[in-house]
Amino acid sequence: MLLLPEVVDDYVGPDNPVRFIDAFVDGLDLAAASFRGVEPKVTGRPGYGPADLLKLYIYGYLNRARSSRRLEAETHRYIAPARRQPARRG
Repeated sequence: MLLLPEVVDDYVGPDNPVRFIDAFVDGLDLAAASFRGVEPKVTGRPGYGPADLLKLYIYGYLNRARSSRRLEAETHRYIAPARRQPARRG
């Protein structure tokens, strides 16, 4: 029995604005935009991906959620209701 969908992407509807943010940031050349850490160092633990952090920042800016606590609460807005529904298979 699987309690969660196999992919977190299944939680987000096809018309959700986060899909635009995801596609937009994935289309950027972050290394050319002088983002550090695009290529992780071989030593130590890898940091958070700059693309993921930029996506989170843009999402927070568009939804007026600037604190980390508010961003965490926003994740529950989509994930919690989806957990109560059975996963859709297509």
